[in-house]
Amino acid sequence: MPSHVTYAYIRQNPDIREYIRRADMSLAAMGYTEHSFAHVEKAAHTAAMILETLNYSPRQQELAKIAGFLHDIGNVVNRTDHAQSGAVMAFRLLDRLEMPVDEICSIISAIGNHDEGTAQPVDPISAALIIADKSDVRRSRVRNTDFMTFDIHDRVNYAVEYSNLHFSDDKKAIVLDLNIDTEISSVLEYFEIFMERMLLCKRAALFFDRKFKMYINGSNIL
Repeated sequence: MPSHVTYAYIRQNPDIREYIRRADMSLAAMGYTEHSFAHVEKAAHTAAMILETLNYSPRQQELAKIAGFLHDIGNVVNRTDHAQSGAVMAFRLLDRLEMPVDEICSIISAIGNHDEGTAQPVDPISAALIIADKSDVRRSRVRNTDFMTFDIHDRVNYAVEYSNLHFSDDKKAIVLDLNIDTEISSVLEYFEIFMERMLLCKRAALFFDRKFKMYINGSNIL
């Protein structure tokens, strides 16, 4: 059965937008970086770009965008196990919209498998979401305006002056290019908090039979 549920509809749904707003408010209260619309929309479009480049169907690209937009709503419940609670919330929302079961399964599986503590790239949409989510590191995600009180997460994100995820020219590798101001944060500090996430991106890329490469300040790191 064709689905009438589109990314455009999900993105404009006032209830879903409120869940995202409140989830981000909870994370802000705990001192986390931005997880609001800038992050989820970037994750949505990056996940779709990955599937488009690898010639997956337009509908799979659309489902990846929906999963990307919804993936962090579980933070409104609690940061702990937010991937699983978010998947359950997404099921209820999408089931009420009478989305086909196979599409709901793809979306909630991707949401439930995006957090590095329990994540696994179990299908194309989950693999694309993992890479899109974990590669979103940038200065604009830092909320703290007092540089003197930065913790390591603030420093690392703020130090990233440029971030770009793309495919190599031969499409055999997914490449994350970063420029880091090492006067603010060292490359070692980046890997202190992001190593597990980058290794997860590597596993997700392998799902597509691709390599995951990483360049920091022009040097091949991974």
